[in-house]
Amino acid sequence: MRFHILTLFPAAFRDHLEYSMLGRAVKSGIVSIDVTDIRDYAHDPHHTADDYQFGGGHGMIMKPDPVFEATEASLSKYTEAERTEIPIIFFTPQGEKLTQKIVEELAQAPALTMICAHYAGIDNRVPEFLATREISLGDFVLTGGELPAMALIDAVSRLVPGVIGSMENVTEDSISSGLLQHPLYTRPAEYRGMETPEILLSGHHSNIERWRREQSLQRTLERRPDLLLTAELSATDLEYLKTLGYEQVNETE
Repeated sequence: MRFHILTLFPAAFRDHLEYSMLGRAVKSGIVSIDVTDIRDYAHDPHHTADDYQFGGGHGMIMKPDPVFEATEASLSKYTEAERTEIPIIFFTPQGEKLTQKIVEELAQAPALTMICAHYAGIDNRVPEFLATREISLGDFVLTGGELPAMALIDAVSRLVPGVIGSMENVTEDSISSGLLQHPLYTRPAEYRGMETPEILLSGHHSNIERWRREQSLQRTLERRPDLLLTAELSATDLEYLKTLGYEQVNETE
């Protein structure tokens, strides 16, 4: 997977790209991350990438021309046909909220391009005519698009074969499975009077799997009941949820 990042602050990505599994994936060539400084495509001696708003208003906004040219240069190595397959993502609170489903969809692309805005915003011609997708991490405002870009790189990279040791670790994660993950325990079995559930120490694998599934269902019902509307639930799952007071919603209602 290849990531192309357009930013005013390239150094912000340096440490993030060097640690843990993502760092190893970059070093091994499984993941490629190209960071472009938008200021390099400004045309004045001071490499100015922002300006005052037309019509007045508080704060400076990013100019369109350096962003367009930096993006085009970053994608110039691809053929025209290949470029049509590469999403150009702009991070904004006005975009669609990032979900695991969107992450899985983006992971199928040959590469991703991400535009990181800063200051009071960006000229509207960027999201309207350059970006092909607008994404939000949630209903809050950050100082720039660098943190959302890092989050998306991390989430998508986990789905690239070879980044995570076992793909089972990915498919069993919270959200990836459609449900929240069951509780996890490791040694010591007892710590400060807090004990590991006996069933996990029993060695009875079928009972353990059933317990984990039930715990996952219970957690999802308690914390994210909305996920149950789209999760793949068996008749056994529904019977267990019914004992917890859950009633399946008829999709035709």
